[in-house]
Amino acid sequence: MGYEKIFEQTVRVKNLDNSGFNSQNMMKPIFSRNEDIDRIAFLNWRISKDRHIQNLTNIAEGYLTAAIRLARLCLINNNDKSADIVIFPILMNANHGIEIYLKAIMWSLNVIMKSDARIDRGHNLLQLYRSVRSKIKSYGGNLTLKDFNEATAGLLNYLEELFEKTKGTDKKDNMDFSRYPFNTSYENHFYVEKFGNTEVDLENFVVRFEEISVVLDNIASFLYEHEIPEDFFD
Repeated sequence: MGYEKIFEQTVRVKNLDNSGFNSQNMMKPIFSRNEDIDRIAFLNWRISKDRHIQNLTNIAEGYLTAAIRLARLCLINNNDKSADIVIFPILMNANHGIEIYLKAIMWSLNVIMKSDARIDRGHNLLQLYRSVRSKIKSYGGNLTLKDFNEATAGLLNYLEELFEKTKGTDKKDNMDFSRYPFNTSYENHFYVEKFGNTEVDLENFVVRFEEISVVLDNIASFLYEHEIPEDFFD
């Protein structure tokens, strides 16, 4: 594509009627106000400098909400087959949302168990899940291991499927598959090397992840709001 073609497309985008958007403000700072409050995203409204765990759960909710809404948009209209590229941020948001929820739950459990630890490092979702489950088993609170296992059965099923698909291991989780087509050694991820299609049922994705999102949020909220001692918030 030559420079002239790029310039033509840029001009065409600038001249679009974006529901009252002023095309003269194309260089307006991204971090700025809009006259309509419903057209503003506030980074700080659900975030508090004194509520680290709650901040994690709020951001986790955002990632999973973004994943589900993107998938729903593709279901509404996928005539241009954009789902084939949007699936990467969908999966990245979904997996990162799970990661942050698990780390928030882990931090709450550490507080309840009077541990100085906060969250485990790393992005291995299966390891994080197992660490949380181990802490649930030993923390002795109102959330039993049986209840946790039953509630998160759908999540565990997804994580096991994910690691089988990505050929993830404890040392090499391959969780960057949705951010790059290759790993840090420039080895192609599974969907690049595979002969034939690698497919995601978007209707099934929405159903599964709506359930996973609710379960993780319920567990995180229960531990934070009902199990952590009140003096922690003083």
